[in-house]
Amino acid sequence: MASSSGNSLGSTQLQNSGSEEDMQVVLVDQRKRKRMQSNRESARRSRMKKQKHLDDLVAQVTQLRKDNNQILTTIKVTKQHYLNFEAENSILRAQMMELNHRLDSLNEILDYMNTSTGIFGNDHHEDLQTSADHCFMNPLNLIYLNQPLMASPDLFQF
Repeated sequence: MASSSGNSLGSTQLQNSGSEEDMQVVLVDQRKRKRMQSNRESARRSRMKKQKHLDDLVAQVTQLRKDNNQILTTIKVTKQHYLNFEAENSILRAQMMELNHRLDSLNEILDYMNTSTGIFGNDHHEDLQTSADHCFMNPLNLIYLNQPLMASPDLFQF
């Protein structure tokens, strides 16, 4: 009988060792499932982070394009102002040259009138001066003195 009790004790140990192995297998399976779940969650977080980064980059591209368009518009407006000022500057330069020419001509006339060795001599100098004064003071002649200056932007190409 001793052998039968030894057998029953051996089979109990086998059952116990079998249930320990089963528990170990169950624990290993639980760990494996837990690791797989953790990996899935980590992959999900990684995809979400990647998507957020992509969305941020798309928003940045959109903002940069908007800023670029605003800068291009500002450049166009500034360039148009520059061209307008250049045209106006050319007109003013032409007018200045015309006025300088007129001033030089008038100074030559004054120099001629102020010289005492003119063609008419001293006696006629006063008559010439009086005649010139009447010529400039005559309202009908003022029309010719106040002629508008004619200049166009393409007169001088700088």
